[in-house]
Amino acid sequence: MSLEKDMRVKSLLTNREREVFELLVQDKTTKEIAAQLFVSEKTVRNHISNVMKKLNVKGRSQAVVELVRLGELAI
Repeated sequence: MSLEKDMRVKSLLTNREREVFELLVQDKTTKEIAAQLFVSEKTVRNHISNVMKKLNVKGRSQAVVELVRLGELAI
């Protein structure tokens, strides 16, 4: 692995958390996201909850706004 690759800024989100939020901003429901990612609805809710904790926000909408502000998510 190259040194340049190692020096990249680490993303705040895991790959799965990013996938969940990319689908959320496409107006997908928890049920639709779960089906598309082949996981349970509870797992989707856990990913959303984990991101909200990381960002110290109280809702999905606030999480999306903060992720966009931080450059972690494009809408």
